[in-house]
Amino acid sequence: MNNESNAAAAPATREVRPMVWSVRRELWENRSIYLAPLFAAGIVLFGFLISSVDLTDRMRAAMALEPLKQHAVITMPFSVAAVVIMLTSVVVGMFYCLDALYGERRDRSILFWKSLPVSDLTTVLSKLIIPMAVLPLVAFAVIVATQLIMLLVSSLILMGSDLSAGMLWTQWTVFHESMVLLYGLATVALWFAPVYGWLLLVSGWAQRSTLLWAVLPPLAVSAFEKLAFDTTIFWSMLKFRLTGSFSQAFVVNAGSAPAAKGAPRQMHIPEAIPDPMHFLSSPGLWLGLLAAVALIAAVIWMRRYRDPI
Repeated sequence: MNNESNAAAAPATREVRPMVWSVRRELWENRSIYLAPLFAAGIVLFGFLISSVDLTDRMRAAMALEPLKQHAVITMPFSVAAVVIMLTSVVVGMFYCLDALYGERRDRSILFWKSLPVSDLTTVLSKLIIPMAVLPLVAFAVIVATQLIMLLVSSLILMGSDLSAGMLWTQWTVFHESMVLLYGLATVALWFAPVYGWLLLVSGWAQRSTLLWAVLPPLAVSAFEKLAFDTTIFWSMLKFRLTGSFSQAFVVNAGSAPAAKGAPRQMHIPEAIPDPMHFLSSPGLWLGLLAAVALIAAVIWMRRYRDPI
């Protein structure tokens, strides 16, 4: 009876979740995952505050334009903020992958982590989750917060003038733009999956100079192909992988024209319309994901046999 009561009173043992704790470990050890997007957001907001000095003049000039051009002018600062922070998160993800496995071999902490009951599969996947899921979510939160601050500041400035702030809120609908942003971040993460896989492979294999080992082999293959066959197929493939996500995920409506007198110069911003069907049916997406799976499988196999540097 006493044994039963003691067992009932004993606290339930918490389930150990190696993947969750492995991801937390990466967040603890790599503060740039959230500090870099925040720093980029700070720079964007500082530049926006400086440019807001002539906000009322720009809004008056925009009111004289046709609806499509007006939308491009009003939403341009919000789009620029999203692009800057998104590119920052992508760059951080690349450098994170380059150091993810190399760093633990360099400081010999791999011996400690291998002594824990965490498989190589869990370890590698937890590192892949950072650029594929965690960084996009961090970027999403930072971008939305930055755009809301910009929207509120712009509204306060317009309320102090003879202009209505309602035009801002009708041109930039927060929920719709946030959904488009989330879609864009997801497509970039999926499109860059083979890039992250390649960088993790280099990180787990190279003894030093991971950046050179990541960049020089693709450049060498491109140079060899050009010299030997006078073709640029491999280089075009690399360029398409690094810059093709937008063209595959969005339909561009380039309807803007040169600005009228008194309007801002940055008028040539096309409207991007999400096209998920085209993205999901793109052969480049699925070939890239297959390559990413092969690369990650190679990384998992390699980590079992890699020793500290």
